Amino acid sequence: MLKPNPRYRELKDSYLFNTIYRKTSEYLEKNPEKQVLRMGVGDVSLPLCDAVIEALHRAVDDQSAAATFHGYMPECGDAALRKAIAGYYAQMGAAVSEQEIFISSGACDDLGDILELFDQENMVMVVEPAYPEYVDTNILAGRKIIHLSSGIENDFLPLPSAQAKADILYLCSPNNPTGAVYNRSQLQAWVDFANEIGAVILFDAAYEIFIEEPDIPHSIYTLRGADRCAIEICSLSKTAGFTGTRLGYTVVPQNLIRGGMHLHEMWSRNRETRTNGVSYILQKGALAVFTPEGQQQIQKNLRVYKENAACFMKALDAAGIWYCGGKNSPYLWMKCPDGMSGWTFFDYLLQKIQVVGIPGDGFGDCGKGYFRFSTFGNPEETREAADRLCKLLAKE
Repeated sequence: MLKPNPRYRELKDSYLFNTIYRKTSEYLEKNPEKQVLRMGVGDVSLPLCDAVIEALHRAVDDQSAAATFHGYMPECGDAALRKAIAGYYAQMGAAVSEQEIFISSGACDDLGDILELFDQENMVMVVEPAYPEYVDTNILAGRKIIHLSSGIENDFLPLPSAQAKADILYLCSPNNPTGAVYNRSQLQAWVDFANEIGAVILFDAAYEIFIEEPDIPHSIYTLRGADRCAIEICSLSKTAGFTGTRLGYTVVPQNLIRGGMHLHEMWSRNRETRTNGVSYILQKGALAVFTPEGQQQIQKNLRVYKENAACFMKALDAAGIWYCGGKNSPYLWMKCPDGMSGWTFFDYLLQKIQVVGIPGDGFGDCGKGYFRFSTFGNPEETREAADRLCKLLAKE
């Protein structure tokens, strides 16, 4: 008799972002005349840059002629794209070889698939508040999860401690949802800790391109000993607007060995089993991101999102609200006013000013009483949302 996976019962009733969509839709059904400004789910609003669009069109044309047609791509990624990404790492000061880079259909997919490298008995540490997938994927795999608390007292940047001792350590910097970022010495402490206890860090670097300050690492591989303990997972979703196009990359160093097994070789074998490679068309579009023209163009888009962040920071500063993020990050993490819960504040904003954000409760217990705003929205709508927020909170 077939037995479904009983661990699905341990998941929350609805995925966080689906709940946001549902509540917003229900409000609009009752109030169709209202303009709702969506500053919650972190989807980008600007189109792909010209260099990427041109490369995608050329790649589509390639598929129309026998001489230039491409079928299956290498499971680990196109050699030219892997080489270009290795060059990008070199500019950061990280020695990552093209053989250590694996092209994927997005960071979200790899965050789940990468767990197949580890035994079910491994213990997992997740820093809370946390992106829900870190927790959900490990619940489904049946692993024990340690929730390492963070809060205002440590700027939502906890450091290694006895409570953090686990086999797999999730770190995200710049962080989603808090926008907090580890500086070099703080992140080095985590690398040293992982090497000391034999753990592996799963480092989510999806937002590295938003970093502005020089003492904040763009890659964990700029730190001493990281190639012996860390896997870095990256994405072009926010870097280059690929949320609907889907492409990312994961770095598994050749020096990463546990239990006499080479995780780089294991991941290569996993890719051979689990994928037939990312499409030729998408990889050609991604390659354009790493050209001088592509880099210049995506930076122009990123400046728009950073200006959005500045609008929200100005509004929260004027209202005297505590927050972190905004600088070095596309997310702002604010303390709810008047002791409100995250979901109460969500409903309050929706009803009073028709602005949608994300309740911190959805990111774990440490998120209770906090709220996240995304700065990926339309610039005009973002300015309007920030203005509405500032006026509302000024009356509190």
